[in-house]
Amino acid sequence: MTTTTKPATPITATRGRRPGAAALALRQGRLETTQFLRSRESVVFTMGFPIIMILIFASIFHGTIGGGVKFTQYFITGMIATGLMTVSFQNLGIWIPVERDRGVLKRYRGTPMPKWVWFAGKVIMVVVIGIAETALLLAVAVALFDLDLPGTAEKWFTFGWVAVLGVTACTLSGIAISSLARSARSGSAVVTPVALVLQFISGVFFVFTDLPTWMQQVAALFPLKWMCQGLRSVFLPESFGAQEPGGSFELGRVAMVLALWCVIGLVVCLTTFRWTTKRDG
Repeated sequence: MTTTTKPATPITATRGRRPGAAALALRQGRLETTQFLRSRESVVFTMGFPIIMILIFASIFHGTIGGGVKFTQYFITGMIATGLMTVSFQNLGIWIPVERDRGVLKRYRGTPMPKWVWFAGKVIMVVVIGIAETALLLAVAVALFDLDLPGTAEKWFTFGWVAVLGVTACTLSGIAISSLARSARSGSAVVTPVALVLQFISGVFFVFTDLPTWMQQVAALFPLKWMCQGLRSVFLPESFGAQEPGGSFELGRVAMVLALWCVIGLVVCLTTFRWTTKRDG
C-alpha cells in the first residue's frame, strides 16, 4: 500500500516555555491522526473494509446459526474485532516500515523529543480511529441489519475491557512485527497475509465451531480469536455460550490471554524495535 502524503514532521519543543509531557503526547497524537486521515488509502482500507465486508456477507447469508442467533449478529461481532485489529496491528505494521524507510524515525530519534512521545502519538491515533470505526460499524449494523445492542451496563463494561485489552495487544504486536519488514514496500507483504489468515481461522467469516479442530487450536494462540469470543459474549445471548468450544464464553480466559499478549508484545517491542533501516545502521 502506497501513499502520496508527506511524512510527518517531528514535534519538538519551541523556545520559551516547554510544553508538558501530556501536551507533547496530545500534539503528537493529533499529528498522527491527521496524517492518517490525509491518506485516502489508509482511510478506505482501515475503516472501509470492515463495513464493505458486513454489507457483502450480511446480504449473502441469512437465517440463524442456532439458539435463535442470526448469522448477521454473529458475523458483526467478528467484524468489530477485525476492525480493531486492522487499525492497530495491520495499520502500524504496514506504516511504521514506511516511516523507517523514509528516514522519519531516524529524524525523530535525533530530536530532543522523548522517544516515548512518538509511541504515545501512535497509541492515541489508534484509539481515536478505533473508536470512530467501531461507532461507524455499530451504526451501520443497527441501521441496516437490526443489530441488538447490549442492554446492560455489565455487557458494555465487558465490551470496553475486551476492546482495550485487544487493541493494546494488537498495537504492541503491530509495532513488534514492523521490524520484520526490510523496506517500506515489504511491510504490507509481511503483515497483510498474517491478518487475513487470522481472520479466517478466528471465527470472523465463519462460525468458529464449524472450523476444523486443529484450526481452532491454532487460532486460540492469537488475540483475534479471544477478541471475537469476548465480543460474542456482549452481543449474543448468554445461552449461546454453551456452543463455544469451552462450553461458555470463558471471559476469565479471554482476559488472561489478551493480557498475556500485551506482555509478549511489549517485550518483543522493547527488544526488536528499530529506528533506522539495516542499511542505515
